[in-house]
Amino acid sequence: MLNSALSTIHDEHRSLAAVVHGLRYLVRNSQTKNAPPDFRVLWAMIYYLDEFSEKLHHPKENSYLFARLRQRTQEADKVLAELEQQHSAGTQHVRELELALGQYEAGVADGLDKFSGAVEKLGNEILKHMALEESILIPMARKYLTAEDWVEIGAAFSENGDPRFDAETDQECRDLFSRIVNLAPPPIGVGPGRNKAPGPGN
Repeated sequence: MLNSALSTIHDEHRSLAAVVHGLRYLVRNSQTKNAPPDFRVLWAMIYYLDEFSEKLHHPKENSYLFARLRQRTQEADKVLAELEQQHSAGTQHVRELELALGQYEAGVADGLDKFSGAVEKLGNEILKHMALEESILIPMARKYLTAEDWVEIGAAFSENGDPRFDAETDQECRDLFSRIVNLAPPPIGVGPGRNKAPGPGN
């Protein structure tokens, strides 16, 4: 169950990293090539970061992985406190990103530059957070958590895990990630290139 639980956590990290890199790519494309933004894709990416990261992934980490590790050792207290503070700050970073995108879409002066700054701020925080988990926290978890702990963590992160975390929201996030991939242009997705007219239904 340990391998199953860690595999799920790593998969979720990869999905979040893919959305962050996608946001950065689209912003750079608009800045360097004067490419018109597809606000549908940008809003979908931000909604995904909010719904998946802030309402599913982080709360499950707090309730299971972090809680069990705190019970097993005090060695992790410092890194857990830092990670939990980052979780708390994440919601505000997402709100700032939403505001910046709204201003950009509304044509506010320097809207693209402000949105780019917000993307970099949130992206750096997310990637730093996941790196801290994978380089420090997860090795501690491997060392101190019991087989029973990993069974509980694995079950919580599964599709039909803790009923406190809505299974419908989990599926909605999976569907949304697929929609982002289908909407976003290459190389970050399989949607139509910006120089092509969208097909029927796009």
